[in-house]
Amino acid sequence: MQEVSKYTVFNIREYLNGNNEELGEDDLRQVLSEFSCEKNPDVERFAKEQSIEFAKKQQSVTYLVFSTEDAELVGYFAITIKPITVNAESFSNTIKKKLARVSELNEQNHTYNMAAYLIAQLGKNYNNGANDRITGEELLGLAIKQLQQLQQLQYLAGGMVVFLETLNEEKLLSFYQGKGFQQFDSRLSESASHEPHELIQLLKILK
Repeated sequence: MQEVSKYTVFNIREYLNGNNEELGEDDLRQVLSEFSCEKNPDVERFAKEQSIEFAKKQQSVTYLVFSTEDAELVGYFAITIKPITVNAESFSNTIKKKLARVSELNEQNHTYNMAAYLIAQLGKNYNNGANDRITGEELLGLAIKQLQQLQQLQYLAGGMVVFLETLNEEKLLSFYQGKGFQQFDSRLSESASHEPHELIQLLKILK
């Protein structure tokens, strides 16, 4: 468990590893049942239906964010590692040099191949107005801080690439770009709940 400012970030594996008799999978499911995100049903569905199985299968790790004051669930984020290919032609030479430190360059098509950390899910809890107790900036900051701690544990000298995917909406793109993320690609979503839609892929290099 890690306490950061007025929020406590809790790895759901602590519910599942059996080391604490006071915590268990049933307790975790009860906590997750209180999460609501009507603005993005996929974010809510992942928390309630997929986060536990993904953690058990080592496919991703979900972190719950609680208010330190009263232990109310205010949001969550999920992290995993995925291979990506980045066409960096539009990036500055400084960014290209940083990418070269943590990737393999395909000289034929000038793309960089690497394993990067994906912030797979990021969402505030809209149940009973808990979303008003944390900003999107604070939630993203907690996810980035968690990744930076992973970086320190792994002694990565060349930096770390983190990426995420968001809807092609000006407000969302402006938010992430304002936090130093840069677009490198896009793809169509794969969801059984709705028609495919465009997702913009953005990356940031953590020092």
